[in-house]
Amino acid sequence: MRSPLLNKLSLICGLRLPVSWLVLCFTSLLVLIAVFGSSFPKSFDYVTVTPVPEIYSNYRRLKEQAAVDYFQLRTVSSGAGRQGELGLCGKERENYVPCYNVTANVLLGFKDGEEFDRHCEVSNQGKFCLVRPPKDYKIPLRWPAGRDVIWTGNVKITKDQFLSSGSITKRMMLLEENQIAFHSQDGLIFDGVKDYSRQIAEMMGLGSDSEFFQAGVRTVLDIGCGFGSFGAHLVSLKLMALCVAAYEATGSQVQIALERGLPAMIGNFISRQLPYPSLSFDMVHCAQCGIVWNKKEGMFLIEFDRLLKPGGFFVITSPISKLPGHATSSKKRSMLTPLAQFTEKICWSLIAQQDETFIWQKTADAHCYSSLKKNEVPLCKEGYDAPYYQTLMPCIIGASSKRWIPIQNKSSSPDLSSVELEVHGKYCVSPEDFFEDLQVWKLALKNYWSLLTPLIFSDHPKRPGDEDPLPPFNMVRNVMDMNAHYGGLNAAFLEEMKSVWVMNVVPVRARSTLPLILDRGFPGVIHDWCEPFPTYPRTYDLLHADGLLSHLTSERCSLGELFVEMDRILRPEGWVVLSDKLGAIELARAHATQVRWDARVIDVQNGNDQQLLVCQKPFVKK
Repeated sequence: MRSPLLNKLSLICGLRLPVSWLVLCFTSLLVLIAVFGSSFPKSFDYVTVTPVPEIYSNYRRLKEQAAVDYFQLRTVSSGAGRQGELGLCGKERENYVPCYNVTANVLLGFKDGEEFDRHCEVSNQGKFCLVRPPKDYKIPLRWPAGRDVIWTGNVKITKDQFLSSGSITKRMMLLEENQIAFHSQDGLIFDGVKDYSRQIAEMMGLGSDSEFFQAGVRTVLDIGCGFGSFGAHLVSLKLMALCVAAYEATGSQVQIALERGLPAMIGNFISRQLPYPSLSFDMVHCAQCGIVWNKKEGMFLIEFDRLLKPGGFFVITSPISKLPGHATSSKKRSMLTPLAQFTEKICWSLIAQQDETFIWQKTADAHCYSSLKKNEVPLCKEGYDAPYYQTLMPCIIGASSKRWIPIQNKSSSPDLSSVELEVHGKYCVSPEDFFEDLQVWKLALKNYWSLLTPLIFSDHPKRPGDEDPLPPFNMVRNVMDMNAHYGGLNAAFLEEMKSVWVMNVVPVRARSTLPLILDRGFPGVIHDWCEPFPTYPRTYDLLHADGLLSHLTSERCSLGELFVEMDRILRPEGWVVLSDKLGAIELARAHATQVRWDARVIDVQNGNDQQLLVCQKPFVKK
């Protein structure tokens, strides 16, 4: 009598095959498992990978095909059928952003601005499909030309919205037939961004805005950034300016800023904290951001206080000068009164006021908090920090954190010293791991960059030669590191002088390295990859993830949903580079096929089972 195992094999290999054939099938399967098998890890190790030089074998077709054949055999033996390609979404989803369904939020009772907040718990994805580009979509221009000129078909903005825009960051545009052109620095109008930036610097006591670094300002959180012109100017000064604005169905500030190649993400703090740790930014800028400061007992200012580093600056500009007659001074008093009264309670000082612009500075004196009246604004419990979209808190963090260092005393280099690393604790990073990590990513980046060419998907048995197009074949400006560790990939990009910026994402259940990343002057955010990322479709040119897939297999996340989300935020002809263990890469390759990406598995000869999966999203014109 046959064993149950042979009965199962007979279902796979045929119903009436001789026993010898069944034994052969079984033996072949064991050989394949011995050669290529690996199990999915049940936990994720966040210790830095040992820096072993990686040598890539780009066209190992036979071994790759054998691994794929094994994966398909394992899938069949488990009774699962192979899934086909996903279909395209309808036209109504061309600018779809999950978790921001205002209508559904209102029906569920959210109000007082909370209906505009992020609510993934009520988001209904429905049937999975791939978000298609608009009919008139075009590949963005290469940087820096793409900073000043974007295609109107790539963003959702109406002509009325364009004509009605009136802030200093919005009115500097020219609308042409199929383009929006932004004024260059050489042709700014009198009250343009360059003059505005210089005014802020002079109000801070500096000679010009080129001296922001001398005042300790490297990182700026730009709340309600218009269409990114102020951020673009700060980027030209080598500052990191991150735009954060609320979700907008049309005329989105975030969508246009990203289309220009500027750091931006959707964010709102009507009821919840922003997904950044405390003491993250040197300056918070708010020009016509529409915040009513005397609402919620000053908790909006408390949130800015949480995000500002000691000695940091809060800059607010409001168009009060446009009001007629005595209404100007009345409006100014009504705006200043709640700000002036509350900022004194949280150890801020008004250092300058000129026309419509006011600048406060957060104290750099830790003793100031001991003199505060406890019944007015209490201090948060020691060790408190907001991990991920927590409710706004009515307390200030004070000076108990080891990271409470005045910005004027901090290094301006992304290569933190051993002393600066100590404040992040031995459980976050050791100096040895930190410096080794940079060397690893410098080597990895050189290898990655050489692979960003369509030739990788051909059967040509060679690397690109002198006669081939130089990689990357298309524009790469907006990069996301989905599991950023210490920000080493970002640092490698800077050292190699690549014209990119990196959104450094630290998974919510990973080791808390985001404070270190932000202290290096890099943009970053905490995110749960079981949920969609707060951005618009088609906003990134390159997605990179090292070890993320192995991590997510031990979580409640669906890799299928993750790949659909990655496809949503990836631009047509954009790239995906995944580094992980063999089993995770096998599974990822199947999902890449589902979302219609070109994909190539690349062996990494470093003595372990690591592999690369390099993918490119096609430009589907339908």
